[in-house]
Amino acid sequence: MTRLLGFAAPLALCLASAPAWADGAPDPTASTAAARRATAAFEQKRPYTVAELSLGLFALPGADVCIASLERCEQGETSVAAGIHNLYRLGRVGVGAGILWATTLRSDSAKGVDALERDHSRRYFLVEGVFRYYAFETEAVEWWVGSTLGGVVVNDSWTVKEDREPYSDTAFVGPRAATVGTEGLASGLAVGGEWSFADNWSFGGLLRYSMWFLPDEPERSPTGDYASLKGRVDTFDVGLLLAYRIAL
Repeated sequence: MTRLLGFAAPLALCLASAPAWADGAPDPTASTAAARRATAAFEQKRPYTVAELSLGLFALPGADVCIASLERCEQGETSVAAGIHNLYRLGRVGVGAGILWATTLRSDSAKGVDALERDHSRRYFLVEGVFRYYAFETEAVEWWVGSTLGGVVVNDSWTVKEDREPYSDTAFVGPRAATVGTEGLASGLAVGGEWSFADNWSFGGLLRYSMWFLPDEPERSPTGDYASLKGRVDTFDVGLLLAYRIAL
């Protein structure tokens, strides 16, 4: 349930940013006028902005994931990823920024007494700048190549059974997990395509390769656990895009 709530955050942000009027209902005339301006800007190659949601898979195929100890590592993992981006389009060029959340699909047992039933989970958070060049365009389809540059945070968390299944509903001060955050730089190259299926709406996909540059020495938690990733990490991101054009 926690992971589903985490992926609902981008949608909630978009809904929260929707315009509101004094009477509590949208003004259909104003909305139609804005939609017409955005459509005209797209057709006439004038500047406009794009709000974009993404959902897909995030893979670290060659990463050494060290959980129990630095000597006991497993290679590779796959995560579910969701993101939101805002782009400024001027002709064939798009620039902007966005954020991406991802959480691993697996939950690993961690070191400790068996009776504690310790588990380990991992989440990712990226803040990045985006550049795209739309190399091929038709009335309904666009293909682009691009690059990203930003920062990444890898959050490792360790819990025991009592944290996940508390004995009572009493809320205690402080977190219910031991966590370690590892910060680094992230740069990537991407290709993608979009199909305009309605006025100002488009649907598409992307494929991205990224390099993360994390500290060579892993962080250590107060419970003696090490961060699971370190050094250079190669990642692949494949996902679906839903975008809406907005007039300036």
